[in-house]
Amino acid sequence: MHESHSTHLNRLGNQHFSRGFYTDAYHCYSRALEADRQSGDQRALAMTLGNLGNICAVSGRRSQANTYYHEVLEIQKILGDDRGISTTLANLGNLSADAGEWERAQAHYLEALDLMNDVGDYAGKAILLSDLGLVAREKGQYLQAIEYYEESLALMRRVDNQEGQADVYRMMARLYLAQGRYNEAIACTQTSFDMAERLRDELRMGGAWFVLASCYEGQGDWREAIRYLEQVVQVDEKYDLPKLKENTTRLQHLRERLTHVNTTLSHE
Repeated sequence: MHESHSTHLNRLGNQHFSRGFYTDAYHCYSRALEADRQSGDQRALAMTLGNLGNICAVSGRRSQANTYYHEVLEIQKILGDDRGISTTLANLGNLSADAGEWERAQAHYLEALDLMNDVGDYAGKAILLSDLGLVAREKGQYLQAIEYYEESLALMRRVDNQEGQADVYRMMARLYLAQGRYNEAIACTQTSFDMAERLRDELRMGGAWFVLASCYEGQGDWREAIRYLEQVVQVDEKYDLPKLKENTTRLQHLRERLTHVNTTLSHE
């Protein structure tokens, strides 16, 4: 069966997205949206709008993403697509989490969780549990967060989501880091990095390097922190990621701090 123009463009967009080429992905999805508006295919339209929401979300365009997701939600409700609705609610929860609106994020996630349980979406539930873990961590509910993360990991192993496992180990590392438990944070991050490296996923490797940089900075080991943050900035530059400027500034501050320490020691 010959795929539609919209399906072809979405597939191309997804390929660009998975490689971190967000601008190219956005162009593909935008062209698919034009095709869907003309064809009137509501299911195809919902998929394309969802993809546009995702690309705007990762590019820091939250308001635009929010608009796309709500349009998706209206279509999915008309279609009676509970599985789709649960995914969109989770995406709205992610937007709220990105904005630090933890109560709103939790409300979206819990509503999505009920639907995922109803439709038996274990793959979606595995990711959602890690999202709930993040909310619990940010609210200072560390034991609750670990419970969510462990349940998430168990489900991810069941559905063989290795990318997701790498993400959860990194999230657990950040939780331990927030508590000053550096050895546990480094161990979890190393596990995350090893999985990302096996998957040849540079974006996730960059995420692990970022946490390692924070671990060593927290311990006052500027040299190691700089080493890892330099690798993060390289990934930021390669994929034109939104935190490039912020991470470059942080790297400069760390280098200045190390120079100051070395100068002080040489004068003692």
